[in-house]
Amino acid sequence: MNIVLTTLNAKYIHTNLAIRYLKAYAQPEYDATIAEYTIKDPVINIVSDLIQKKPDVIGFSCYIWNIEETIKVIKMIKKINPDILIVVGGPEVTYDVLEWMEKVPDFDVIVIGEGEQTLKQLLAGFSNGRDFSEVHGIAYRNEGGIQLNPQRNKLDLKDLPSPYRFEEDADHLSKRVTYVETSRGCPFSCQFCLSSIEVGVRYFDREKIKDDIRYLMANGAKTIKFVDRTFNISRSYAMEMFRFLIDEHLPGTVFQFEITADIMRPEVIAFLNEEAPAGLFRFEIGVQSTNDYTNELVMRKQNFDKLKRTVTMVKEGGKIDQHLDLIAGLPEEDYHSFKKTFNDVFAMRPEELQLGFLKMLRGTGLRLRAADHDYVYMDHSPYEILGNNVLDFNDIIKIKQVEDVLEKYWNDHRMDNTVEFLVTKVFPSPFDFFQEFGSYWETKGWSRIGHQLEDLFKRLYQFLQEKGVEHIEQIVSLMKYDYLASMKYKPRKPWWELSSDKKQRSDLYREIIKNPGALGQEFMNLKLNEKDLYKHTLLEDITINLDLLIKDGTIEDSPSHILVYFDSKSEKPQFFSIKKEDLKPA
Repeated sequence: MNIVLTTLNAKYIHTNLAIRYLKAYAQPEYDATIAEYTIKDPVINIVSDLIQKKPDVIGFSCYIWNIEETIKVIKMIKKINPDILIVVGGPEVTYDVLEWMEKVPDFDVIVIGEGEQTLKQLLAGFSNGRDFSEVHGIAYRNEGGIQLNPQRNKLDLKDLPSPYRFEEDADHLSKRVTYVETSRGCPFSCQFCLSSIEVGVRYFDREKIKDDIRYLMANGAKTIKFVDRTFNISRSYAMEMFRFLIDEHLPGTVFQFEITADIMRPEVIAFLNEEAPAGLFRFEIGVQSTNDYTNELVMRKQNFDKLKRTVTMVKEGGKIDQHLDLIAGLPEEDYHSFKKTFNDVFAMRPEELQLGFLKMLRGTGLRLRAADHDYVYMDHSPYEILGNNVLDFNDIIKIKQVEDVLEKYWNDHRMDNTVEFLVTKVFPSPFDFFQEFGSYWETKGWSRIGHQLEDLFKRLYQFLQEKGVEHIEQIVSLMKYDYLASMKYKPRKPWWELSSDKKQRSDLYREIIKNPGALGQEFMNLKLNEKDLYKHTLLEDITINLDLLIKDGTIEDSPSHILVYFDSKSEKPQFFSIKKEDLKPA
Protein backbone atom coordinates (compact mmCIF):
# COMPACT_ATOMS: atom_id res chain seq x y z
CA MET A 1 0.00 0.00 0.00
CA ASN A 2 1.37 3.40 -1.03
CA ILE A 3 0.43 6.12 1.49
CA VAL A 4 1.08 9.85 1.11
CA LEU A 5 0.53 12.34 3.93
CA THR A 6 0.38 15.90 2.70
CA THR A 7 -0.63 19.48 3.40
CA LEU A 8 -0.46 22.96 1.92
CA ASN A 9 1.49 25.21 4.29
CA ALA A 10 0.97 28.97 4.38
CA LYS A 11 4.66 29.55 3.60
CA TYR A 12 7.62 27.45 2.52
CA ILE A 13 9.44 28.00 5.83
CA HIS A 14 6.60 26.33 7.76
CA THR A 15 6.50 22.61 8.51
CA ASN A 16 3.47 20.53 9.39
CA LEU A 17 3.80 18.70 12.71
CA ALA A 18 0.53 16.76 12.41
CA ILE A 19 1.47 14.67 9.37
CA ARG A 20 4.78 13.78 11.01
CA TYR A 21 3.00 12.46 14.09
CA LEU A 22 0.74 10.44 11.79
CA LYS A 23 3.72 9.00 9.92
CA ALA A 24 5.59 8.13 13.14
CA TYR A 25 2.56 6.44 14.72
CA ALA A 26 1.76 4.41 11.58
CA GLN A 27 5.21 2.80 11.58
CA PRO A 28 6.46 0.12 11.35
CA GLU A 29 3.33 -1.48 9.87
CA TYR A 30 2.77 1.35 7.41
CA ASP A 31 5.41 3.59 5.90
CA ALA A 32 3.94 6.83 4.63
CA THR A 33 5.60 9.41 2.40
CA ILE A 34 5.43 13.06 3.51
CA ALA A 35 4.80 15.68 0.82
CA GLU A 36 4.46 19.37 1.69
CA TYR A 37 3.45 22.24 -0.58
CA THR A 38 2.31 25.83 -0.09
CA ILE A 39 -0.99 27.56 -0.82
CA LYS A 40 0.83 29.63 -3.44
CA ASP A 41 1.88 26.57 -5.49
CA PRO A 42 -0.19 26.06 -8.67
CA VAL A 43 -2.83 23.37 -8.08
CA ILE A 44 -1.82 21.48 -11.22
CA ASN A 45 1.79 21.27 -9.97
CA ILE A 46 0.66 19.82 -6.63
CA VAL A 47 -1.62 17.30 -8.32
CA SER A 48 1.07 16.27 -10.79
CA ASP A 49 3.55 15.62 -8.02
CA LEU A 50 1.07 13.64 -5.91
CA ILE A 51 -0.16 11.51 -8.83
CA GLN A 52 3.42 10.62 -9.81
CA LYS A 53 3.88 9.10 -6.35
CA LYS A 54 1.24 6.52 -7.35
CA PRO A 55 -0.64 6.64 -4.03
CA ASP A 56 -3.38 4.30 -2.87
CA VAL A 57 -4.22 6.60 0.05
CA ILE A 58 -3.64 10.35 0.41
CA GLY A 59 -4.17 12.04 3.76
CA PHE A 60 -4.62 15.82 3.78
CA SER A 61 -4.09 18.01 6.88
CA CYS A 62 -6.69 20.81 6.66
CA TYR A 63 -6.79 24.29 8.22
CA ILE A 64 -8.62 27.54 7.54
CA TRP A 65 -5.67 28.85 5.53
CA ASN A 66 -5.49 25.89 3.13
CA ILE A 67 -8.93 24.28 2.88
CA GLU A 68 -10.05 26.08 -0.28
CA GLU A 69 -6.90 25.15 -2.22
CA THR A 70 -6.89 21.65 -0.72
CA ILE A 71 -10.40 20.99 -2.04
CA LYS A 72 -9.30 22.07 -5.52
CA VAL A 73 -6.39 19.61 -5.35
CA ILE A 74 -8.65 16.77 -4.15
CA LYS A 75 -11.28 17.35 -6.84
CA MET A 76 -8.64 17.19 -9.56
CA ILE A 77 -7.07 14.04 -8.11
CA LYS A 78 -10.45 12.31 -8.03
CA LYS A 79 -11.01 13.18 -11.69
CA ILE A 80 -7.69 11.62 -12.60
CA ASN A 81 -7.97 8.52 -10.39
CA PRO A 82 -11.23 7.99 -8.47
CA ASP A 83 -9.81 4.87 -6.79
CA ILE A 84 -7.38 6.85 -4.60
CA LEU A 85 -8.74 6.97 -1.04
CA ILE A 86 -8.92 10.60 0.07
CA VAL A 87 -8.66 11.06 3.84
CA VAL A 88 -8.91 14.53 5.37
CA GLY A 89 -8.31 15.62 8.94
CA GLY A 90 -7.35 18.63 10.98
CA PRO A 91 -9.17 21.41 12.83
CA GLU A 92 -11.00 22.76 9.78
CA VAL A 93 -12.87 19.49 9.02
CA THR A 94 -13.21 18.10 12.55
CA TYR A 95 -16.40 20.13 13.11
CA ASP A 96 -19.57 20.17 10.96
CA VAL A 97 -18.47 16.78 9.68
CA LEU A 98 -21.73 15.78 7.98
CA GLU A 99 -21.90 19.17 6.28
CA TRP A 100 -18.40 18.65 4.92
CA MET A 101 -19.20 15.15 3.66
CA GLU A 102 -22.26 16.45 1.85
CA LYS A 103 -20.53 19.57 0.56
CA VAL A 104 -17.44 17.80 -0.81
CA PRO A 105 -18.33 14.38 -2.29
CA ASP A 106 -14.64 13.81 -3.03
CA PHE A 107 -13.88 13.41 0.70
CA ASP A 108 -13.91 9.64 1.26
CA VAL A 109 -13.07 9.77 4.97
CA ILE A 110 -12.91 12.54 7.58
CA VAL A 111 -10.76 11.89 10.64
CA ILE A 112 -12.29 13.66 13.63
CA GLY A 113 -9.96 15.07 16.29
CA GLU A 114 -6.67 13.39 17.10
CA GLY A 115 -5.64 11.28 14.16
CA GLU A 116 -2.63 9.17 15.09
CA GLN A 117 -4.38 6.00 16.26
CA THR A 118 -7.36 6.59 14.00
CA LEU A 119 -5.29 6.73 10.82
CA LYS A 120 -3.39 3.57 11.69
CA GLN A 121 -6.64 1.65 12.20
CA LEU A 122 -8.02 3.23 9.06
CA LEU A 123 -5.08 1.92 7.06
CA ALA A 124 -5.65 -1.53 8.51
CA GLY A 125 -9.28 -1.32 7.43
CA PHE A 126 -8.23 -0.23 3.95
CA SER A 127 -5.96 -3.28 3.70
CA ASN A 128 -8.94 -5.41 4.74
CA GLY A 129 -11.14 -4.54 1.80
CA ARG A 130 -11.92 -0.93 2.83
CA ASP A 131 -13.75 -2.02 5.95
CA PHE A 132 -13.91 1.03 8.23
CA SER A 133 -16.82 -0.09 10.40
CA GLU A 134 -14.68 -0.63 13.52
CA VAL A 135 -12.59 2.53 13.19
CA HIS A 136 -13.64 5.05 15.83
CA GLY A 137 -13.37 8.79 15.23
CA ILE A 138 -14.23 8.93 11.51
CA ALA A 139 -17.00 9.72 9.06
CA TYR A 140 -16.89 7.78 5.78
CA ARG A 141 -18.94 6.79 2.79
CA ASN A 142 -20.45 3.35 2.35
CA GLU A 143 -23.21 1.94 0.22
CA GLY A 144 -25.80 3.20 2.67
CA GLY A 145 -24.54 6.80 2.44
CA ILE A 146 -22.51 8.63 5.07
CA GLN A 147 -21.52 6.68 8.18
CA LEU A 148 -20.48 8.51 11.37
CA ASN A 149 -18.62 6.20 13.76
CA PRO A 150 -18.36 6.73 17.56
CA GLN A 151 -15.75 9.19 18.78
CA ARG A 152 -12.35 8.05 19.94
CA ASN A 153 -10.97 8.35 23.46
CA LYS A 154 -8.06 10.72 23.99
CA LEU A 155 -4.58 9.33 23.50
CA ASP A 156 -1.96 8.99 26.21
CA LEU A 157 0.53 11.49 24.77
CA LYS A 158 3.42 9.89 26.61
CA ASP A 159 3.09 6.89 24.29
CA LEU A 160 3.43 8.85 21.05
CA PRO A 161 6.65 8.26 19.09
CA SER A 162 8.85 11.18 18.06
CA PRO A 163 7.85 12.99 14.85
CA TYR A 164 11.34 14.41 14.30
CA ARG A 165 13.60 11.50 13.45
CA PHE A 166 12.97 11.19 9.71
CA GLU A 167 16.10 11.35 7.59
CA GLU A 168 14.38 13.32 4.83
CA ASP A 169 13.75 16.22 7.27
CA ALA A 170 17.30 16.64 8.53
CA ASP A 171 18.58 18.73 5.59
CA HIS A 172 15.74 21.26 5.95
CA LEU A 173 15.85 21.95 9.68
CA SER A 174 18.09 25.00 9.42
CA LYS A 175 15.91 26.62 6.75
CA ARG A 176 12.44 26.16 8.21
CA VAL A 177 10.48 26.72 11.40
CA THR A 178 10.30 23.59 13.56
CA TYR A 179 7.17 23.16 15.67
CA VAL A 180 7.28 21.40 19.04
CA GLU A 181 4.26 20.25 21.02
CA THR A 182 4.68 19.55 24.73
CA SER A 183 0.97 19.53 25.61
CA ARG A 184 -2.47 19.40 24.05
CA GLY A 185 -5.55 21.24 25.26
CA CYS A 186 -6.12 24.52 27.03
CA PRO A 187 -7.41 25.31 30.53
CA PHE A 188 -9.36 28.33 29.31
CA SER A 189 -12.73 28.59 27.56
CA CYS A 190 -12.38 31.53 25.16
CA GLN A 191 -15.40 31.18 22.91
CA PHE A 192 -13.65 32.36 19.73
CA CYS A 193 -10.93 29.69 19.98
CA LEU A 194 -10.96 26.02 18.98
CA SER A 195 -8.81 25.14 21.97
CA SER A 196 -11.75 25.92 24.28
CA ILE A 197 -13.60 22.85 22.97
CA GLU A 198 -11.13 20.31 24.40
CA VAL A 199 -11.41 20.05 28.17
CA GLY A 200 -8.21 19.75 30.18
CA VAL A 201 -4.51 19.78 29.38
CA ARG A 202 -2.47 16.64 28.65
CA TYR A 203 1.32 16.54 28.60
CA PHE A 204 3.89 14.67 26.56
CA ASP A 205 6.80 12.94 28.24
CA ARG A 206 9.24 15.68 29.32
CA GLU A 207 12.41 13.68 28.82
CA LYS A 208 11.36 12.63 25.32
CA ILE A 209 10.69 16.28 24.48
CA LYS A 210 14.13 17.28 25.74
CA ASP A 211 15.78 14.53 23.69
CA ASP A 212 13.89 15.71 20.61
CA ILE A 213 15.02 19.29 21.13
CA ARG A 214 18.63 18.14 21.56
CA TYR A 215 18.32 16.19 18.31
CA LEU A 216 16.77 19.15 16.46
CA MET A 217 19.49 21.56 17.59
CA ALA A 218 22.24 19.07 16.80
CA ASN A 219 20.85 18.79 13.27
CA GLY A 220 20.71 22.50 12.62
CA ALA A 221 17.26 23.69 13.73
CA LYS A 222 17.42 27.45 14.33
CA THR A 223 13.80 28.48 14.99
CA ILE A 224 11.83 26.21 17.30
CA LYS A 225 8.28 27.24 18.03
CA PHE A 226 6.25 25.65 20.83
CA VAL A 227 2.62 25.26 19.75
CA ASP A 228 1.21 24.72 23.27
CA ARG A 229 -1.78 27.00 23.70
CA THR A 230 -0.56 28.10 27.14
CA PHE A 231 3.05 27.12 27.67
CA ASN A 232 3.19 28.49 31.22
CA ILE A 233 -0.03 27.01 32.65
CA SER A 234 2.14 24.87 34.92
CA ARG A 235 4.76 27.08 36.55
CA SER A 236 6.98 24.17 37.60
CA TYR A 237 6.86 22.68 34.10
CA ALA A 238 7.62 26.01 32.42
CA MET A 239 10.52 26.67 34.79
CA GLU A 240 11.98 23.23 34.14
CA MET A 241 11.80 23.74 30.37
CA PHE A 242 13.17 27.29 30.53
CA ARG A 243 16.08 26.05 32.65
CA PHE A 244 16.76 23.20 30.20
CA LEU A 245 16.69 25.49 27.16
CA ILE A 246 18.96 28.05 28.82
CA ASP A 247 21.45 25.39 29.85
CA GLU A 248 21.54 23.32 26.66
CA HIS A 249 20.70 25.66 23.78
CA LEU A 250 23.14 25.92 20.90
CA PRO A 251 24.25 29.31 19.54
CA GLY A 252 21.85 30.82 17.02
CA THR A 253 18.76 28.93 18.20
CA VAL A 254 15.58 30.87 19.00
CA PHE A 255 12.61 29.46 20.94
CA GLN A 256 9.11 30.91 20.63
CA PHE A 257 6.25 30.36 23.08
CA GLU A 258 2.60 31.30 23.45
CA ILE A 259 2.24 32.40 27.05
CA THR A 260 -0.61 33.68 29.19
CA ALA A 261 0.94 36.81 30.64
CA ASP A 262 -1.39 37.53 33.56
CA ILE A 263 -0.60 34.20 35.26
CA MET A 264 3.17 34.50 34.93
CA ARG A 265 4.71 35.06 38.35
CA PRO A 266 7.19 37.92 38.82
CA GLU A 267 9.83 35.49 40.12
CA VAL A 268 9.68 33.57 36.82
CA ILE A 269 10.28 36.78 34.86
CA ALA A 270 13.08 37.78 37.23
CA PHE A 271 14.67 34.38 36.61
CA LEU A 272 14.46 34.84 32.82
CA ASN A 273 15.78 38.40 32.98
CA GLU A 274 18.72 37.16 35.01
CA GLU A 275 19.50 33.84 33.34
CA ALA A 276 18.30 33.86 29.72
CA PRO A 277 20.70 35.02 27.01
CA ALA A 278 19.36 37.94 24.98
CA GLY A 279 17.43 36.78 21.91
CA LEU A 280 17.04 33.15 23.01
CA PHE A 281 13.31 33.40 23.77
CA ARG A 282 10.39 35.13 22.09
CA PHE A 283 6.94 35.42 23.69
CA GLU A 284 3.60 35.57 21.90
CA ILE A 285 0.85 36.96 24.12
CA GLY A 286 -2.82 37.05 23.18
CA VAL A 287 -4.36 40.16 24.73
CA GLN A 288 -7.28 40.33 22.26
CA SER A 289 -9.23 43.00 24.17
CA THR A 290 -8.94 45.12 27.30
CA ASN A 291 -12.73 45.58 27.48
CA ASP A 292 -13.86 43.67 30.58
CA TYR A 293 -17.44 43.24 29.35
CA THR A 294 -16.21 41.86 26.01
CA ASN A 295 -13.91 39.40 27.76
CA GLU A 296 -16.75 38.30 30.00
CA LEU A 297 -19.00 37.64 26.98
CA VAL A 298 -16.40 35.34 25.39
CA MET A 299 -15.61 33.63 28.73
CA ARG A 300 -12.09 34.98 28.71
CA LYS A 301 -10.53 35.49 32.11
CA GLN A 302 -7.88 38.17 31.97
CA ASN A 303 -6.33 40.45 34.56
CA PHE A 304 -4.97 43.27 32.42
CA ASP A 305 -3.03 44.87 35.27
CA LYS A 306 -1.11 41.64 35.85
CA LEU A 307 -0.66 41.17 32.10
CA LYS A 308 0.77 44.68 31.88
CA ARG A 309 3.08 43.95 34.81
CA THR A 310 4.46 40.89 33.02
CA VAL A 311 4.94 42.61 29.66
CA THR A 312 6.61 45.59 31.33
CA MET A 313 8.97 43.43 33.42
CA VAL A 314 9.97 41.39 30.38
CA LYS A 315 10.54 44.52 28.30
CA GLU A 316 12.63 46.13 31.04
CA GLY A 317 14.75 42.97 31.17
CA GLY A 318 15.73 43.57 27.54
CA LYS A 319 16.23 39.87 26.83
CA ILE A 320 12.96 38.71 25.24
CA ASP A 321 11.03 40.17 22.30
CA GLN A 322 7.26 40.15 22.73
CA HIS A 323 4.55 39.77 20.09
CA LEU A 324 1.11 40.87 21.36
CA ASP A 325 -2.15 40.01 19.59
CA LEU A 326 -5.41 41.95 19.36
CA ILE A 327 -8.69 40.81 17.81
CA ALA A 328 -11.05 43.37 16.30
CA GLY A 329 -14.70 42.39 16.21
CA LEU A 330 -15.25 40.63 19.51
CA PRO A 331 -18.75 40.98 21.05
CA GLU A 332 -19.72 44.52 22.11
CA GLU A 333 -16.29 45.91 21.20
CA ASP A 334 -17.24 48.85 18.97
CA TYR A 335 -14.82 51.11 17.09
CA HIS A 336 -14.21 53.42 20.06
CA SER A 337 -13.77 50.54 22.50
CA PHE A 338 -11.27 48.92 20.13
CA LYS A 339 -9.40 52.22 19.89
CA LYS A 340 -9.03 52.13 23.67
CA THR A 341 -7.88 48.49 23.55
CA PHE A 342 -5.27 49.41 20.92
CA ASN A 343 -3.96 52.37 22.92
CA ASP A 344 -3.92 50.34 26.15
CA VAL A 345 -1.71 47.73 24.54
CA PHE A 346 0.46 50.03 22.42
CA ALA A 347 1.31 51.91 25.61
CA MET A 348 3.45 48.90 26.56
CA ARG A 349 5.45 49.31 23.31
CA PRO A 350 5.61 45.62 22.38
CA GLU A 351 8.20 44.74 19.76
CA GLU A 352 5.30 43.53 17.60
CA LEU A 353 1.60 44.30 17.83
CA GLN A 354 -0.51 42.00 15.66
CA LEU A 355 -3.90 43.39 14.76
CA GLY A 356 -6.20 40.56 13.64
CA PHE A 357 -9.90 40.29 12.85
CA LEU A 358 -12.31 37.86 14.44
CA LYS A 359 -12.77 34.61 12.55
CA MET A 360 -15.91 32.59 13.26
CA LEU A 361 -14.23 29.20 13.43
CA ARG A 362 -16.28 26.05 13.02
CA GLY A 363 -17.13 24.44 16.33
CA THR A 364 -16.57 27.52 18.49
CA GLY A 365 -19.19 28.85 20.87
CA LEU A 366 -19.07 32.28 19.25
CA ARG A 367 -20.01 30.83 15.86
CA LEU A 368 -22.79 28.73 17.36
CA ARG A 369 -24.23 31.87 19.01
CA ALA A 370 -23.46 34.29 16.17
CA ALA A 371 -27.05 35.50 16.02
CA ASP A 372 -26.82 36.85 19.57
CA HIS A 373 -24.64 39.69 18.30
CA ASP A 374 -25.90 39.89 14.70
CA TYR A 375 -22.62 38.61 13.29
CA VAL A 376 -22.23 38.62 9.52
CA TYR A 377 -19.20 36.70 8.29
CA MET A 378 -17.65 35.06 5.24
CA ASP A 379 -19.28 31.78 4.15
CA HIS A 380 -15.86 30.34 3.27
CA SER A 381 -12.59 30.19 5.15
CA PRO A 382 -11.22 32.08 6.95
CA TYR A 383 -14.79 33.01 8.06
CA GLU A 384 -13.70 36.54 8.91
CA ILE A 385 -16.43 38.82 10.22
CA LEU A 386 -17.97 41.50 8.00
CA GLY A 387 -19.81 43.21 10.83
CA ASN A 388 -21.94 42.80 13.96
CA ASN A 389 -24.40 44.80 16.04
CA VAL A 390 -21.79 47.37 17.19
CA LEU A 391 -19.13 47.26 14.45
CA ASP A 392 -20.18 47.75 10.84
CA PHE A 393 -18.15 47.01 7.72
CA ASN A 394 -17.02 50.63 7.36
CA ASP A 395 -15.51 50.45 10.85
CA ILE A 396 -13.74 47.22 9.88
CA ILE A 397 -12.31 48.93 6.78
CA LYS A 398 -10.94 51.74 8.95
CA ILE A 399 -9.31 49.30 11.38
CA LYS A 400 -7.77 47.43 8.42
CA GLN A 401 -6.16 50.71 7.38
CA VAL A 402 -4.60 50.90 10.83
CA GLU A 403 -3.33 47.34 10.47
CA ASP A 404 -1.66 48.12 7.15
CA VAL A 405 0.53 50.98 8.36
CA LEU A 406 1.07 49.44 11.80
CA GLU A 407 2.79 46.51 10.12
CA LYS A 408 5.01 48.71 7.98
CA TYR A 409 5.86 51.46 10.43
CA TRP A 410 5.91 49.77 13.84
CA ASN A 411 6.33 46.02 13.57
CA ASP A 412 9.16 46.31 11.05
CA HIS A 413 10.92 48.90 13.27
CA ARG A 414 12.07 51.07 10.40
CA MET A 415 11.63 54.38 12.24
CA ASP A 416 11.11 53.80 15.94
CA ASN A 417 12.27 57.24 17.07
CA THR A 418 10.04 59.00 14.56
CA VAL A 419 6.94 56.98 15.42
CA GLU A 420 7.55 57.43 19.15
CA PHE A 421 7.65 61.20 18.70
CA LEU A 422 4.53 61.21 16.51
CA VAL A 423 2.38 59.11 18.85
CA THR A 424 3.39 61.04 21.97
CA LYS A 425 3.98 64.64 20.83
CA VAL A 426 2.03 65.19 17.61
CA PHE A 427 -1.13 63.05 17.54
CA PRO A 428 -3.69 62.66 20.35
CA SER A 429 -2.94 58.93 20.68
CA PRO A 430 -1.09 56.11 18.89
CA PHE A 431 -4.36 54.88 17.34
CA ASP A 432 -5.09 58.37 15.97
CA PHE A 433 -1.73 58.47 14.20
CA PHE A 434 -2.06 55.02 12.64
CA GLN A 435 -5.71 55.65 11.71
CA GLU A 436 -5.14 59.02 10.08
CA PHE A 437 -2.03 57.85 8.25
CA GLY A 438 -3.69 54.55 7.27
CA SER A 439 -6.71 56.36 5.81
CA TYR A 440 -4.42 58.74 3.90
CA TRP A 441 -2.38 55.75 2.66
CA GLU A 442 -5.57 54.14 1.34
CA THR A 443 -6.79 57.29 -0.44
CA LYS A 444 -3.43 57.55 -2.23
CA GLY A 445 -3.76 53.97 -3.51
CA TRP A 446 -0.47 52.96 -1.91
CA SER A 447 -1.94 49.76 -0.48
CA ARG A 448 -2.17 48.42 -4.03
CA ILE A 449 1.42 49.04 -5.06
CA GLY A 450 4.83 47.94 -3.86
CA HIS A 451 7.29 50.08 -1.95
CA GLN A 452 10.98 50.41 -1.24
CA LEU A 453 12.38 51.60 2.08
CA GLU A 454 12.83 55.11 0.70
CA ASP A 455 9.16 55.17 -0.32
CA LEU A 456 8.05 54.57 3.27
CA PHE A 457 9.92 57.66 4.44
CA LYS A 458 8.77 59.79 1.52
CA ARG A 459 5.13 58.81 2.02
CA LEU A 460 5.17 59.55 5.73
CA TYR A 461 6.79 62.92 5.05
CA GLN A 462 4.18 63.72 2.38
CA PHE A 463 1.37 62.85 4.81
CA LEU A 464 2.81 64.99 7.60
CA GLN A 465 3.50 67.91 5.28
CA GLU A 466 -0.01 67.89 3.79
CA LYS A 467 -1.49 67.63 7.28
CA GLY A 468 0.60 70.62 8.34
CA VAL A 469 1.76 69.11 11.64
CA GLU A 470 3.85 71.06 14.12
CA HIS A 471 7.50 70.23 14.86
CA ILE A 472 8.10 69.19 11.24
CA GLU A 473 11.82 70.04 11.41
CA GLN A 474 12.30 67.86 14.47
CA ILE A 475 10.34 65.05 12.82
CA VAL A 476 12.44 65.24 9.65
CA SER A 477 15.61 65.12 11.76
CA LEU A 478 14.32 61.98 13.48
CA MET A 479 13.41 60.46 10.12
CA LYS A 480 16.91 61.14 8.81
CA TYR A 481 18.44 59.51 11.86
CA ASP A 482 16.15 56.45 11.70
CA TYR A 483 16.88 56.02 8.00
CA LEU A 484 20.65 56.28 8.32
CA ALA A 485 20.76 54.11 11.46
CA SER A 486 19.23 51.24 9.48
CA MET A 487 21.79 51.39 6.69
CA LYS A 488 24.66 48.91 6.41
CA TYR A 489 26.37 50.93 3.70
CA LYS A 490 26.40 54.55 2.65
CA PRO A 491 23.18 55.19 0.69
CA ARG A 492 23.73 56.40 -2.86
CA LYS A 493 20.79 58.74 -2.68
CA PRO A 494 18.89 59.34 0.58
CA TRP A 495 15.13 59.80 0.49
CA TRP A 496 15.47 63.55 1.14
CA GLU A 497 17.30 66.32 -0.69
CA LEU A 498 20.60 66.94 1.08
CA SER A 499 20.54 70.26 2.93
CA SER A 500 23.89 71.47 1.59
CA ASP A 501 25.36 71.56 -1.90
CA LYS A 502 28.55 69.85 -3.01
CA LYS A 503 30.75 72.90 -2.37
CA GLN A 504 29.37 73.43 1.15
CA ARG A 505 29.99 69.79 2.03
CA SER A 506 33.52 69.99 0.66
CA ASP A 507 34.21 73.02 2.81
CA LEU A 508 32.90 71.18 5.88
CA TYR A 509 34.98 68.09 5.10
CA ARG A 510 38.10 70.25 4.81
CA GLU A 511 37.33 71.76 8.20
CA ILE A 512 36.92 68.25 9.71
CA ILE A 513 40.21 67.10 8.18
CA LYS A 514 41.89 70.18 9.64
CA ASN A 515 40.25 69.76 13.06
CA PRO A 516 39.05 66.13 13.63
CA GLY A 517 38.99 66.68 17.38
CA ALA A 518 35.87 68.80 16.96
CA LEU A 519 33.92 65.56 16.48
CA GLY A 520 35.38 63.94 19.58
CA GLN A 521 38.01 61.41 20.57
CA GLU A 522 36.02 58.45 19.24
CA PHE A 523 36.03 59.99 15.78
CA MET A 524 39.74 60.74 15.99
CA ASN A 525 40.39 57.09 16.86
CA LEU A 526 38.99 56.06 13.47
CA LYS A 527 41.92 57.87 11.79
CA LEU A 528 39.99 58.41 8.58
CA ASN A 529 41.88 59.97 5.69
CA GLU A 530 40.36 62.30 3.12
CA LYS A 531 39.49 59.45 0.74
CA ASP A 532 37.73 57.50 3.52
CA LEU A 533 35.74 60.56 4.50
CA TYR A 534 34.37 61.14 1.02
CA LYS A 535 33.79 57.47 0.29
CA HIS A 536 32.42 56.11 3.57
CA THR A 537 30.76 59.03 5.35
CA LEU A 538 27.71 61.20 4.86
CA LEU A 539 27.34 64.79 6.10
CA GLU A 540 23.90 66.18 6.87
CA ASP A 541 22.16 68.86 8.92
CA ILE A 542 19.61 68.17 11.64
CA THR A 543 17.85 70.41 14.15
CA ILE A 544 18.11 68.25 17.29
CA ASN A 545 20.80 67.20 19.77
CA LEU A 546 21.73 63.75 18.47
CA ASP A 547 23.79 62.80 21.52
CA LEU A 548 20.80 63.29 23.83
CA LEU A 549 18.53 61.36 21.46
CA ILE A 550 20.89 58.37 21.38
CA LYS A 551 21.54 58.53 25.11
CA ASP A 552 17.96 58.55 26.44
CA GLY A 553 15.54 59.54 23.68
CA THR A 554 15.37 63.20 24.70
CA ILE A 555 14.41 65.63 21.92
CA GLU A 556 16.18 68.98 22.30
CA ASP A 557 16.50 71.67 19.64
CA SER A 558 20.12 72.09 18.59
CA PRO A 559 20.99 72.89 14.94
CA SER A 560 23.82 70.47 14.21
CA HIS A 561 25.92 68.82 11.58
CA ILE A 562 26.00 65.03 11.75
CA LEU A 563 28.64 62.87 10.17
CA VAL A 564 27.78 59.20 9.67
CA TYR A 565 30.58 56.70 9.09
CA PHE A 566 29.55 53.48 7.36
CA ASP A 567 31.99 50.77 8.40
CA SER A 568 32.04 48.02 5.78
CA LYS A 569 33.37 45.52 8.32
CA SER A 570 30.83 45.94 11.11
CA GLU A 571 28.01 47.00 8.75
CA LYS A 572 26.85 49.34 11.52
CA PRO A 573 26.91 53.11 11.05
CA GLN A 574 28.61 55.34 13.60
CA PHE A 575 27.18 58.79 14.30
CA PHE A 576 29.09 61.93 15.22
CA SER A 577 27.54 65.33 15.74
CA ILE A 578 28.62 68.88 16.37
CA LYS A 579 26.71 72.11 16.78
CA LYS A 580 26.71 74.20 13.61
CA GLU A 581 28.30 77.12 15.39
CA ASP A 582 31.25 74.92 16.40
CA LEU A 583 32.05 73.77 12.86
CA LYS A 584 32.15 76.60 10.40
CA PRO A 585 34.43 76.71 7.38
CA ALA A 586 36.95 79.49 7.59
